[in-house]
Amino acid sequence: MKENIPNIYSFKVKKITGEDQPLSAYRNKVVLIVNTASECGFTPQLTELQQLKDEINNPDFEILGFPTNDFGKQEPLNGNEIASFCEINHGVKFPVFDKIMVRGAHAHPLYQFLSDKKLNTKLSSSPRWNFHKYLINRKGELEDYFYPFTKPLSSKVKKKIQRLLDNNNK
Repeated sequence: MKENIPNIYSFKVKKITGEDQPLSAYRNKVVLIVNTASECGFTPQLTELQQLKDEINNPDFEILGFPTNDFGKQEPLNGNEIASFCEINHGVKFPVFDKIMVRGAHAHPLYQFLSDKKLNTKLSSSPRWNFHKYLINRKGELEDYFYPFTKPLSSKVKKKIQRLLDNNNK
């Protein structure tokens, strides 16, 4: 078994309040990473993402939201405005981080990793719009991705998450 497979645990992200959050805090969890925006046609997926989190109801599953203004300037909010919007309008309780860039030369290093097979050794899939979803296994490795039009509550998404949760190779 390869032990040097790249994973998300070496990355740090900024909480909405500005503090660093190492992604190693999510070690041994199945994680769904989603780039979000408050003024997008897909924004109702924030509610569906929280419903997915509630429905799966497993402490080993986490959703991480990363607001971005990269697509159609659909995230005009900043900091606590984003957190308030997500909580008040969509009941979001999962972590939503500080606004980042998710594509291009200035993309956050996490998104450079997720998007490029040369870095993650598994898949190449850059977000083409808001609500692109990356599925991470318990080892912190990229497992799969879902395009924005794939709804969080779809059986495809739920089955893949459940399969990873059932695989207890920590």
